[in-house]
Order: sequence, then structure tokens, then C-alpha cells
Amino acid sequence: METGSFAGAGRKLGRATSVISYAISNLENQLGLSLFVRAGTAKPKLTEAGRAILSDSRGLAIALDGLLAKARGLTQGLEAEVSLVVDVMLPACLVVEALDEFSRKFPTVALRLRVEALGAVTQAVIEGAAAFGISGPLELASDLLARGPAGSVRLLPVAAPGHPLAQMTGLISASAARDHIQLVLTDRSRLTADRDFGVLAVKSWRLADLGAKHALLLAGLGWGNMPEPMVEEDIRRGRLVALNIETPGGLLYPFHSVHRSDTPPGPAASWLMARLARA
Repeated sequence: METGSFAGAGRKLGRATSVISYAISNLENQLGLSLFVRAGTAKPKLTEAGRAILSDSRGLAIALDGLLAKARGLTQGLEAEVSLVVDVMLPACLVVEALDEFSRKFPTVALRLRVEALGAVTQAVIEGAAAFGISGPLELASDLLARGPAGSVRLLPVAAPGHPLAQMTGLISASAARDHIQLVLTDRSRLTADRDFGVLAVKSWRLADLGAKHALLLAGLGWGNMPEPMVEEDIRRGRLVALNIETPGGLLYPFHSVHRSDTPPGPAASWLMARLARA
């Protein structure tokens, strides 16, 4: 149905039209159902029975692709290279520890690491640029993706000591925080276009780099939410102040492991994905 004709399906699959037609007829005989209306229509059209089993057949096809891919991984042994992409909010110390263990456990496997923000992680996995990813919060339902929990990090609202919000005592209302420029991490991926996470302020500066956001916070040019491990030392040394802003239930940034269901990670990548997920 995606190509609009048996001939189109044959071109996509690299098969003769007659082979596609025979395969469909054979499937109809095995099921005892007519899947396509052939009379009185210029293009193949699904019958009611065909529409009813279409979603199930897609699920079976995806499951079969995953099974074949896993079998290939088991017979081929270790990968020559593992490519991964992680969310910029994932604490660097955890990534370093996991990669250090990886280098000792798999000394022959090359590694390619990317650090992205928000939807750019999942987009890299979908496009095949990475074998797997550790992604931040992203609600994306897709048969192509397999997801699993990978912990979370607490985000702290912070500002430089001279910032007006840092001068306030007690609980800072959300309305007071809205009056000041908030530094917000964003990205250029299609999956998170026009989406926000933890944004309160009316006026915000959008930044694609967490390091740049950190530098602007230290310079007192705004306030913003940062991963707690990244600003602990700054708070201890008085370079930043943790702001007591009212936020319902606190602000946790959840992580998920993601990979394409039709190309599951090989042995080395699977080990690294599990290691990062439990970190």
C-alpha cells in the first residue's frame, strides 16, 4: 500500500512484479481471505479483511527484522566500532566511568561518541547515525524505536550571586521568576521543534550548547535549570546560588535508552547501553 502498486512494491523490494503478485496470492490462500480488491480498480485496494490484518502484519515484519538482526549480531561477534549518542544533560562523570570500563572490557572496539540535546539524540538513532542513544524526555511512539528506563538527574534552578533572584530570601514564586530572563537549552532537531522543558519565564534566551548556558549563568546574564552534578562545585564555591523557586514536585529530567528495533545493538554496544542505563 505504501508504493501504490504491485510494480512499485517490486521495485522497492528488488523483485519482479509477478513474484510480488504470486506471494500475495499464496498468502491469501494460506489465510483463506481476499486481501485486495482486484476488479474495478486501477490500483490495488485493501479489502476490509486486508485492512484488519495490516497492523498485525507490520508488527510481525518488524519483529522478524529484529530477530534476523539479532541473529546476525550473534554470528558476527564483536562490532568493529560502536557509535552512540547521549543527552547533554547526562552527567559527564557517569559517561567517563562507563567509557573507561568499556575501553578495558572491549579494547579492540573503536568508539564514536556524540553529545546532543533533547530530540537530536533520538533523531540520530532513527537516522542510523548511532547504534543507540541515552535520551532525555521525549514522547515519541514509533514501531521503529525500542526504549527502556535509564534513570534521571535533578535539575537545579541557579543564578549568579548578584542576580536579583539570588537576592531573594525564602520561597521564590513562579510569577517572580517569570519576570527575569531564563536561559533555556534547545536544539535544532525536528522532533522537539517548539517544545520546552521546565520553562517559566516570559522572556528567554535559547542556547544549543550547555557549556555556553553555564558560562552565561556564571556571568549573571540570566537564571536557568542545570544538572545538579554540573553546578555542585559552583554552588559550593559561591559562584552560583541555588534558587528556591516553586516547582510542582521538583524538576527531574528522566533518561531513556533508545535503539532501532530492526537493528538492535551488538554485544559491545548492548553492554555499554546497559552500563549507562544503570549508572
